[in-house]
Amino acid sequence: MICYRCGGDAGKNEICPHCNIDLKIFQKVERASNSYYNDGLQKAQVRNLSGAIISLRQALKLYKYNTQARNLLGLVYYEMGEVVDALSEWVISANYQHEDNLAISYLREIKENRSQLDVINQTIKKYNQALLYCKQDSRDLAIIQLKKVLSLNPKLVRGHQLLALLYMQEKQPEKAKRALRDAGKIDTDNTTTLRYLKEVNKQLKEKGKESKPKNDDLISYQSGNETIIMPKRFRESSIGGTLGYILIGLLVGAAVTAFLIVPGVKSKIKEDAKNSLLEANDTISTNTITINELENQIAELQDELETSKSNDNEEAAKTKTYESLLNAYVAYTENDTVTAGQYLEKVDSSYLSGDALETYNTVNGSVSEKYLEELYNEAYGYYTGLDFENAVEGFQKIVDQDESYKDGSAAYYLAQSYRKLEDMVNAAKYYQYVIDNYPGTEKAKTAANYVDIE
Repeated sequence: MICYRCGGDAGKNEICPHCNIDLKIFQKVERASNSYYNDGLQKAQVRNLSGAIISLRQALKLYKYNTQARNLLGLVYYEMGEVVDALSEWVISANYQHEDNLAISYLREIKENRSQLDVINQTIKKYNQALLYCKQDSRDLAIIQLKKVLSLNPKLVRGHQLLALLYMQEKQPEKAKRALRDAGKIDTDNTTTLRYLKEVNKQLKEKGKESKPKNDDLISYQSGNETIIMPKRFRESSIGGTLGYILIGLLVGAAVTAFLIVPGVKSKIKEDAKNSLLEANDTISTNTITINELENQIAELQDELETSKSNDNEEAAKTKTYESLLNAYVAYTENDTVTAGQYLEKVDSSYLSGDALETYNTVNGSVSEKYLEELYNEAYGYYTGLDFENAVEGFQKIVDQDESYKDGSAAYYLAQSYRKLEDMVNAAKYYQYVIDNYPGTEKAKTAANYVDIE
């Protein structure tokens, strides 16, 4: 057990051997967290994944160092198709426990499988595009996009639910029910799925009532194993009466044909010919209107395409940020400070939030100082070796992060390197920085000489 006060390993002791704090209440909290973890594990085993998420989150709320609960939560997210959430949980778990942690192997497997990362990126882009189509009320396009999403990630519960909702709006309850059944196979007790399924069954019941034939003139009764259907009013007739009815029917049919059907057919032919002529005359004027409508549709589609490209670029930048953070963390766990620092330079923290931002701050705080020191030594080696181009590149990286590094030495040597490359414009800028911020030093005196020359 990790002590909540000093962070040391207290084992099973009721008093922390490092800081002498009483851990009895804390042990009760840890046991409660394990109880919620066991409940989540049982629910996950019977595929009640949404219920398992609730229990596991409660376990982590009580004790955030419960790595077993956090790893299982990541697996549940992964099983539901929420890969980004799963990666976030595993990264946090690996940050809390650096050794003997399954989360590290999970992250390594995903990192080594580049094709899987590409599938994750495509799934995120297409799902966001489907949401955009829904907001624009383009349900047909949204359905097509969701089918592509589910072909890439068939376990995405949210995708099945959204597809079912679109089918419900399109009055296709049979297809909606199939989509909800697919979601139920992944997560058996998801409340959203069950609520949608109730509405679908209601639609199917109403549709069945509308299609059921109604006939008040028929009655039915059971005779043994057979069902007898007959008119309510039934009377047997003789052979002569039956022949009379047939003859009367033939005469009435002939009369109806001669006086009603034949004139009606002739009138229909004339009317069709007249309508065809009118339609032909209207076609010319209609074509002009149709062309204008098509031009407007083309303009709208072009606007949608530009919006889609903008969203895709934003999602690509966000995905690149998370990939860089993941690579930085893996390098950090392997004590490769330089590689970790290089990946952290590519992270845009504005895309991060919650646990991901906390992980970034933790890794950046641990790596930054050592990374800058190694960059400085490397750049200074280039400077003394008269390789001023590489020296500029190294010192520039340091100054971009911390302009005052080593009391302005990084900025001073950057200015010197620029001067050696005969770039006095950039050199003067950093010479002036040294003069303004470190007056009276040897670096400032030397810098003043070169500024005067400029």
